[in-house]
Amino acid sequence: MRRALFSATIFLTACGFAGSLVGGRVAAQSATDESQLRDSMKQFTDVYALVEANYANKLNKDQVDKAIYDGAIPGMLHVLDPHSNFYDPKSYAEMREEQSGRYYGVGMRIVLQDSKIVVVVPMEGTPAYRAGIRPGDVILSVDGKSTDHMDTAAVASLLKGPRGTHVAVTMMREGSAKPLTFDLMRDEIPEKSVDLAFMIRPGIGYIRITGEMETTSNEVQHALDSFGPGLQGLLIDLRQNPGGLLNQAVDVCDKFLKKGDIVVSQRARKGVFPDQVYTVPGGSSTKYPIVVLVDRNTASAAEIISGALQDHDRALIVGETTFGKGLVQTVFPISQDSGLALTTYHYYTPSGRLIQRNYDGVSLYDYYYVRDGAKPANDTNKEVVKTDAGRTVYGGGGITPDEKIAALKNNKFEDEMLIHYAFSDFSKHYLATHTVTRDMTVDAAMQQEFKDFLKSKNVEFTDKEFADNVEWVKARIKTELFTSQFGQAAGSQVITEWDPQVNAALNFMPEALALENHTLPAEQKVQTASTKSGAQ
Repeated sequence: MRRALFSATIFLTACGFAGSLVGGRVAAQSATDESQLRDSMKQFTDVYALVEANYANKLNKDQVDKAIYDGAIPGMLHVLDPHSNFYDPKSYAEMREEQSGRYYGVGMRIVLQDSKIVVVVPMEGTPAYRAGIRPGDVILSVDGKSTDHMDTAAVASLLKGPRGTHVAVTMMREGSAKPLTFDLMRDEIPEKSVDLAFMIRPGIGYIRITGEMETTSNEVQHALDSFGPGLQGLLIDLRQNPGGLLNQAVDVCDKFLKKGDIVVSQRARKGVFPDQVYTVPGGSSTKYPIVVLVDRNTASAAEIISGALQDHDRALIVGETTFGKGLVQTVFPISQDSGLALTTYHYYTPSGRLIQRNYDGVSLYDYYYVRDGAKPANDTNKEVVKTDAGRTVYGGGGITPDEKIAALKNNKFEDEMLIHYAFSDFSKHYLATHTVTRDMTVDAAMQQEFKDFLKSKNVEFTDKEFADNVEWVKARIKTELFTSQFGQAAGSQVITEWDPQVNAALNFMPEALALENHTLPAEQKVQTASTKSGAQ
């Protein structure tokens, strides 16, 4: 009973602490409310005591922690909304590491493939990259400890460590007669949020932002500086961007909007926190057209960026309707190594649109993975507002693009190739006996060698399927070879230049220019990208 009450106290202290942070700013609850709260607390302790005394197996500490940290507290928060969350010591440290954009290790992205830990790519400039580790290398052991039966998290934990310390990593590489052992010195590994920036067409820059971390604004500025003064247009790719830090979203907008322009406003429960309005602190006088590419997984801070640029008519937003994550979490430290991310505000775009999608009566699974049932069926049911220039935009469920570009969908042939790791395995096989140069092309001879490789691995396909998907095949082969030979950025550039959604977005640069020049009629209806460019 003492242990049950102690564990219950942990839970109730966490809940009570979160409540005190909010409740301390409002009037005291009525005596009735306090009585109901005491009754609820007693019911919880009674239930826990019954579990402790009568459960089929005696509860150990790990089970107690799991019941509290993985069950009771998250269960309470998820009843409130999909985004409030509790961070135990491990997840709290991971969150802080992710936000900071840095950690200490060797710099490899790894994946579990056929029960083996395989290097996806060594990050450029890191100890793993400098040592010559290649994509496709299989990690056999770390400091003599076998990776058999380990998952990627366990291996990653072994690879991380204090800066300047050594770690021995033993690899098996295709074409090598025996395992290779690398003595790596751990170093700071910067996690880039702008992982790709290059001139995708003459005068047109491309920037991909994967999240909003503490370094994002500086990375965006570095990318813009690299394009030079002759920049005539910009494509910002926010697809699959889950968001991040609000201040970084504001600082990114600072590079494209005018001083004083509203970026986003936060509205809290009346009397709890003051409403806040975030404006552009410095501003920019840039005049080139901007197209922003978004998809259904563009969320949170990335939606703030796209919504602000759309409302101020600074960019043409193209792609799919975004995720619709407009609930703001404030992270309250519960102890030195755990925290509570509690929803305290709602995000609104400069025109007053609510970004958050409806989640009433929607399961957590459907909210994150199905989603369509939680959105208005058509634009007539959405919140309608006007941009600065008087264009109609819609709110109440993410950022609706100005022009739609259909999502890419794999066909049966493509799925078959990816399921069998055809391209990464072929890259290892090919580079064991060949070298590639930056001017290489995937010619007929290489295509035939790839076909022969597939047949040797018993990967089924028809000549018609291969012919129908040959441009995709060529792009994927070249991407893998360039990643292995020249680094991740080189490989990413290859697949981006091929990407049908990116090319469809680039075709809207004239409309973005008309928008920038204030010559685009307020109610102009431009044909969708899928019609205009033939994107599938």
